[in-house]
Amino acid sequence: MTRSASPSGPATSTRRPNVLVFFTDQQRWDTTGLHGNPLGLTPVLDRLAAEGVSVDRSFTCQPVCAPSRASLQTGQYPTTTGVFRNGLALPRDTPSLARSFRDAGYATGYIGKWHLAGDHTAGPVPEEDRAGYEHWLAANLLEFTSDAYETTLYDGSGAPHRFEGYRADALGTAAIDFIDHARDLDHGRDLDHGQGQGQRQDQDHDQAQDRAQDRPFFLFLSFLEPHHQNSRDDYPAPNGYRDRYAPPWVPSDLAALGGGNWAEHLPGYYGMVRRLDEVLGRIVSALERRGELDETVILFTSDHGCHFKTRNDEYKRSVHDASLRVPTVLRGPGLRGGVRLPELVSHVDLPPTLLRAAGVPVPPQMQGRSLLPLPHGGDGAEWPREVLFQISESEVGRGLRTDRWKYAATAPGADAWNEPRAERYQDAYLYDLYADPDEVRNLVDDPAHEDVLVELRRRLAQRIVDSGEPRPSITATEPAPKAVSEDTV
Repeated sequence: MTRSASPSGPATSTRRPNVLVFFTDQQRWDTTGLHGNPLGLTPVLDRLAAEGVSVDRSFTCQPVCAPSRASLQTGQYPTTTGVFRNGLALPRDTPSLARSFRDAGYATGYIGKWHLAGDHTAGPVPEEDRAGYEHWLAANLLEFTSDAYETTLYDGSGAPHRFEGYRADALGTAAIDFIDHARDLDHGRDLDHGQGQGQRQDQDHDQAQDRAQDRPFFLFLSFLEPHHQNSRDDYPAPNGYRDRYAPPWVPSDLAALGGGNWAEHLPGYYGMVRRLDEVLGRIVSALERRGELDETVILFTSDHGCHFKTRNDEYKRSVHDASLRVPTVLRGPGLRGGVRLPELVSHVDLPPTLLRAAGVPVPPQMQGRSLLPLPHGGDGAEWPREVLFQISESEVGRGLRTDRWKYAATAPGADAWNEPRAERYQDAYLYDLYADPDEVRNLVDDPAHEDVLVELRRRLAQRIVDSGEPRPSITATEPAPKAVSEDTV
């Protein structure tokens, strides 16, 4: 895999760029035309990639909502933030993207699903739990305060705002409203989202806008789609969209594994992905209309993927690429040229990338590294040869994804809900991604791969230390005890 185009150089404009994160939930990497999906679900995203930078091999730090979101807000691994599973709150003093951008003079906004305020609220999020965002229109657990055509978000004072229409459309409208009026925040005003429409009422802010004319914005727009609707375990596409993709195109891993519930849910899932791309198109058009598209850094990514109950009894929380790998595209000043990066990239690398692209200092607590040198001819040979991932809730695990190998070790007997880490791990998974890209044949007990396992254990232990955890012991799987027959007693 190589870079496919020569990138343009860094932007020369003296104006700092806007920064927009378009963040989806539970979206597989192979839902995009960019990665070979034949259904035409993502023409807008594919165009942004053709103009910008595609991070072709992008992976979450942990395939579950809250931990991955904590990593994207902080540039830290889940166990560093303390949010190693769902239901835990992001510590209030953690350095964050919003604080860095706000301190650099940006108007900061968050719209959509948060999932980082703990379990004490599904809806309003206290100001101290918002990681420094100024403008706020969100729900802590959007899956429980909304349905496909019933959306409730809460503003900075905790007041509910109910929106008509499809949920992703409502969030897109709120985002465009923010983009159009973000500079009002320069004077401490939040935006006034009208009940049911998400539209700001007309107010005379011309003088304020003039004084804040050069203030850029940082907006984190967080969707629930294409996550399932928890209340009924369904993937509710916009009306009529499910039928467009039935019978569905089936990714090779799902077809190879069988089982699961993909046959029932892929059509709705694809319909949700298609609508997200249409919302992305509306936002891109709004930026073009304002003459700001080329002055805006756009990041598209997702928190984790989806294996449709083929690996365990739910949708993620597994070591497989279906859970870990996500679509990631960057476009904006300094991120142009249709470049396809071959490097293995972690979620912890995305926050420092955004800050560097905006010329904002990167807090030393961030554990990732900026991608920005890579599209400009930086030496990819210096980039790590693997990404580290953590597993919680289903099992306590640590693993590596290299170019060829998927390796993970788990802690026998550990409490996966209450224990963030372990002192001792055992080999649990080994897949040869060259020979078995669908990860169907677990080679962890194959004696022919012992040399591979020895090397991967060493590399995993070092990456765990580099992530801030104590060095664990990682050993081979203990053989199961042999059954004793009556003849030998």
